[in-house]
Amino acid sequence: MKNFVLLYTGGTMPENEEDQAAVMAAWGAWYGQMGESVVDGGNPFSMAKSVTADGVADCVIAPQVTGYTVISAESLDAALDACKAHPHLSYGGQVTVHETFKM
Repeated sequence: MKNFVLLYTGGTMPENEEDQAAVMAAWGAWYGQMGESVVDGGNPFSMAKSVTADGVADCVIAPQVTGYTVISAESLDAALDACKAHPHLSYGGQVTVHETFKM
């Protein structure tokens, strides 16, 4: 099994509590469906800054990365298949899948 980082970009959160609860339930169902293949459930991101040799600056990544999850899968194609029904896609978001490796 290989590990894959799912990076979330974009997306919106509904304003009312009932719709927010539905979003959270969809995420919970997706995590439940993934089962033990979830290596790290991840977290959402908030503010960010970039560090370069020239110093610290506002982050200019567009669209902004909003969170991550780490999963295990047999292949990149299998990881992509696992993301086809990801709840983040239902709210205007995008999921980018990156294979990782041990160094």
